[in-house]
Amino acid sequence: MAHFRKAACSYVVYGHRYEGKCYRSSLLASHVASPCQLLTAIMDGETKFKELVDVSSRPVEDRSVSPTTGDTDAAALAELGYKQEFRRSFSAIEVFGFAFGVVGLLPSMATVLTFAIPNGGPYALVWGWAVSTFFIMFIALTLAELGSAAPTSGGLYYWTFKYAPPKWRRLLSWIVGYCNTIGLIAGVAAIDWGCAVQIFAAVSIGSDMTFTPTTRQTVGVFVALLLCHGLVASLATPVVARLQWVYISVNILLCLAVIVSLPAATPKELRNPASYAFGGVSNISGWPDGFAFVLSFLAPLWTIAGFDAPVHISEEASNARTAVPWAIILSSAIAGVIGWGVNVAMAFCMGTDMEGILASPIGQPMATIFFNSLGKRGTLAIWSMVVFTQFLMGANALITSSRQMFAFARDGGLPLSSILYRMNPRVRTPVNCVWASAFVAFILGLLALGGTAASSAIFSLGIAAQYLAFIVPIGSRFFGGTPWIPGPFSLGRWGLPVGIVAIAWMMFSIIIFTFPASPDPDSTSMNWMVVVLSAWLLLCLGYYYCPRYGGVHWFVGPKANIHITERVVIEDTGSSRNEKELT
Repeated sequence: MAHFRKAACSYVVYGHRYEGKCYRSSLLASHVASPCQLLTAIMDGETKFKELVDVSSRPVEDRSVSPTTGDTDAAALAELGYKQEFRRSFSAIEVFGFAFGVVGLLPSMATVLTFAIPNGGPYALVWGWAVSTFFIMFIALTLAELGSAAPTSGGLYYWTFKYAPPKWRRLLSWIVGYCNTIGLIAGVAAIDWGCAVQIFAAVSIGSDMTFTPTTRQTVGVFVALLLCHGLVASLATPVVARLQWVYISVNILLCLAVIVSLPAATPKELRNPASYAFGGVSNISGWPDGFAFVLSFLAPLWTIAGFDAPVHISEEASNARTAVPWAIILSSAIAGVIGWGVNVAMAFCMGTDMEGILASPIGQPMATIFFNSLGKRGTLAIWSMVVFTQFLMGANALITSSRQMFAFARDGGLPLSSILYRMNPRVRTPVNCVWASAFVAFILGLLALGGTAASSAIFSLGIAAQYLAFIVPIGSRFFGGTPWIPGPFSLGRWGLPVGIVAIAWMMFSIIIFTFPASPDPDSTSMNWMVVVLSAWLLLCLGYYYCPRYGGVHWFVGPKANIHITERVVIEDTGSSRNEKELT
């Protein structure tokens, strides 16, 4: 007969003790042969014992977090094999703010509006966004479940190693780690480049369209933005956490301001009836209407893409196993709903001249729509906030990429890992990784000097590489054969169908990313993303299998960097037997 027993758990982690209590149904067991089996018995409550466990001696796949334990965040992280190095200063709402800040809703929509307007006009704006948001939520849900089960800054590559088949886990973890790293850094480059373009759009409006920036001028502003973001990303975690309240307020208030002010200020000649706003098709891309509508999905796919941002700051969050999944879900859902509202407002207030909007000397379709409705002063007031929000978005994106780089270097996956894996003793943030990420983003941004085709390919790499990095751990979680131990957030039996839909949608999306903006492209309008992504994957594989120096010779996946002494004493409340020590 099973008895309910109280477990008093004590973890000693580098001089710090974490304690908790939990109740479990348990049966007596006679012997546990190994530390791994002992830990399993502890979690399952199958014996009463008093034993020491050295976590660092166990392979990472055997370390997992039980959703029933009452351990602190540091002890839960220790179960994943890592010591607590960051300050846990992010509250649940601040983790959400960080995720929502990475989305940067209105400035992101401004950057990618060129995907929607030529591929269907208002119909693509409204319904392309709605369809994509529906499927995007499947990605958010399944990644939230993984983030709740194992919240660590390494995130995607850690999950891949943990759940992939043993034969392939090292290689897959390597590929995912590098795709996630370059995807996040390419995202930083894209955000800061977009911010530079938006700044010059404001200058163009202020000069009554007499100023046209050169590519070199745009690069100069891009570099200045990277330097500013490097300084912000190097701040201490408590400062960054408190800044998220500003990010939340600015993002939401800006979107609401557009939704309210745009219909109120638009002249009658530019107002569209509901039949046109919800059903008007204006396809000027050259593709058939159906396929053009599919290409309009690129706008929401690029906008709502930072699913893993909360995961990468999970080691800086309180109650991470709950805060991280809900931040992923709520940031995606709220961005989808508010973004749809902004698109509807623009569909009613943009007029019918789609070609005129795209050809405007302002150089920004959304800024052109605002200018036509709000005039010069109103547009500059709104647009200045758009630029500011994009700036905040870039800061969070650089923080995200630096945390991923830090985690991957911690596990020895990057060149110069011994230099990158260093915590600044004053601010307790990975400053080396911040500036390394900024430098790589700078290199990617310089490729824009080669023309719009080169810059578009690099920036599309950010999304395609990220989606590839999402697909592998999700597929490994369901088909890798490793037992699944859920966290506090769990989809239960719906996990598998949700995961399958998420994988199918991301594979479909990667295919969309490979198409050019119009049929019969030349060398300047061709979409070279597939070439860039393939080259990156080949480079990763070449580095992994390089004779003597390749990762195949030394990369072992996530490595424990902590020695934990765990002492658990279980008190039998359903029996009068004396405590026994298991040896």
